Amino acid sequence: MDQEKKTSRISSIDMLRGLVMLIMLVDHVRERFFSHNVITDPLTIHEISSSLFFTRLSAHLCAPIFVFLTGLSAWLYSNPQNKPPRSATSFLLKRGLFLVLLEITLINFSWFGAYHTLYLQVIWAIGISMICLAGVSRLPRIWIGIMGVLIVFGHNALSFISFEPTEIGYSLWTILHDRGYLINNSIISIKASYPVLPWIGVILLGYFSGPLYAKSMIAAKRQKILIIACISSLTTLLILRGFNIYGETLAWQVQESFLKSVMSFLNYTKYPPSLDYLLFTLGIGCLLLYCFERVNYKWLHIAKTYGSAPMFFYIIHLYVLLVLYKISMLVFGPNQGDVFGVNYVYELWLISMILSAILYFPTKMFSDYKRKSSSKLIKYF
Repeated sequence: MDQEKKTSRISSIDMLRGLVMLIMLVDHVRERFFSHNVITDPLTIHEISSSLFFTRLSAHLCAPIFVFLTGLSAWLYSNPQNKPPRSATSFLLKRGLFLVLLEITLINFSWFGAYHTLYLQVIWAIGISMICLAGVSRLPRIWIGIMGVLIVFGHNALSFISFEPTEIGYSLWTILHDRGYLINNSIISIKASYPVLPWIGVILLGYFSGPLYAKSMIAAKRQKILIIACISSLTTLLILRGFNIYGETLAWQVQESFLKSVMSFLNYTKYPPSLDYLLFTLGIGCLLLYCFERVNYKWLHIAKTYGSAPMFFYIIHLYVLLVLYKISMLVFGPNQGDVFGVNYVYELWLISMILSAILYFPTKMFSDYKRKSSSKLIKYF
């Protein structure tokens, strides 16, 4: 019975990680084949369709949940079941540096098939967050949790701070809080697209939450805590967002229709992720962890496969999309101005479903190989 509980706990994490990877695939298909429909951050709700809005909204779940689970997994690494505790500092530091290296090499090349501009995006943000977690992982867990809460709840209060590119502090603040170009000239351009400060807060909260999945934790108690966390996050969101008190740069307003009003309420800033954005996504993430532990649908075990080899799936799907786009341009040519793209949002979901089915088999093969391999490098994927 205990073994079943152990498997269920770990499975629920992989299922959630796999689900957000599949949602991420939809968003990346959008970026590749729907780029002629330009979106802003926050979204301009009167200029995009509701289908595109909610497709983009679903993708908001991906980065916060993945970063949170990265922190949680780091705690599980440092507290293995049936083994003495071990330091996660070296693992986090090496893994973080490895992710930064991947971002500036393989992943950047996958977006354009060339190096025009070096974009520091989500993998960079996760890597930097892991390095920062490595620096504080030896502190008492409660201190790590407090730092996570202070960063997640407090970083919106820092929005008034800004630097001009010529001022001291511009580069550091651009990396931490304000996305922008670190270098922009004819030789090289580097843009920090994912300000890392809020993501550091999220990974710290994930690490703090690790004991929820300790061997000694009773499943019913864990599930109760997850539901409380979900309700607390979404209730806080309703209060802060409902009265436009704090936590979002763009106030919501009642619109000409109920649907537009809902879209306005759910229209959050991602770069950097606002408090409201994180309350919404992490609250839903806690609910999904609760649900995945209590249900046993076959499709969830399929999602688990993607979650068991996330970096492999991430890299391979980007290169598949790059090749597909290049082929489409060669065969059909540009049909949306200077780019090739599809006409309807439902086509993005259809392409994504086909790709997820095709990529399932190589991902499963790699996942099985990874589980059996003793290579530390392979484990990073």
